[in-house]
Amino acid sequence: MFDHIAQSVPYQHIQLPNSLLLDIKRLDLIHPQISGNKFFKLKYNLLAAKQQALSGVLTFGGAYSNHIAATAYAAHLFGLKSIGIIRGEELADKPLNPTLAKAQSLGMHLHFVSRSKYRLRDDANYLQQLHQQFPETFIIPEGGTNELAVQGCQEILSQSDLEQYDVICCAVGTGGTISGLIERSSADQEVLGFSALKGDFLPQEIRHWTKKQNWSLTDAYCCGGYAKTSPELLAFIENFEEQHALPLEPIYTGKMMFGLFDLIKNNYFSKGTRILAIHSGGLQADIRNKSHQ
Repeated sequence: MFDHIAQSVPYQHIQLPNSLLLDIKRLDLIHPQISGNKFFKLKYNLLAAKQQALSGVLTFGGAYSNHIAATAYAAHLFGLKSIGIIRGEELADKPLNPTLAKAQSLGMHLHFVSRSKYRLRDDANYLQQLHQQFPETFIIPEGGTNELAVQGCQEILSQSDLEQYDVICCAVGTGGTISGLIERSSADQEVLGFSALKGDFLPQEIRHWTKKQNWSLTDAYCCGGYAKTSPELLAFIENFEEQHALPLEPIYTGKMMFGLFDLIKNNYFSKGTRILAIHSGGLQADIRNKSHQ
């Protein structure tokens, strides 16, 4: 299933000035439920759970998490149980939002925890408690980023992508997707990441997964932090969608395209540069019409 879908990713061409070439790799279109980079992040994690003869997977996320939604569907498809550790115990007594309702309908057991406990999601002792509480489960980190996810994200780039483009752009959240792209990229390609949040921890995370140095990261377009927006960002997204019939969301892909087009406007790229932008999905968690947790 995974290999067949990964080979059918469509591209969308955007006309640019100064002989620049921009193609967008539409990972958001590869699967209606396991869309975007989540498809690639989950692939080897689910295969590992199957190979270890485990009965299910457990992972972490917020109330509108793309990762939670994708994991629930993928586990259901694989015949695995799924457990979601959800940030915010106060949500347990409230009606489920569409993301959590869909995950629950696919068989995911939602386990709401306090925000202080949720901060322990990478703590070895807490993870051991979860193993005891939910035996026979394969634990996948928040956002899905681990060694298996980086392995899967390398498969985002095809051989022709390595030959046809000079620059590869992507949105960055936990660092897994860009790390896979860097590992797969050729030595003469530049991988340019647009951070969805502020903080100097992301470069360290990326260096944990790759030793290659043909990459750079900017948080200049994160609008002050994760899930934060600006009137300029929202106006750009609206105009971009109208002009190119290509949906964006303001958490990840919207910020990437906002930043990319600002760099283009300011002549960051030399004439004739061939750019590939990765549309990493995430559309189900669009916060423009929601109160974000």
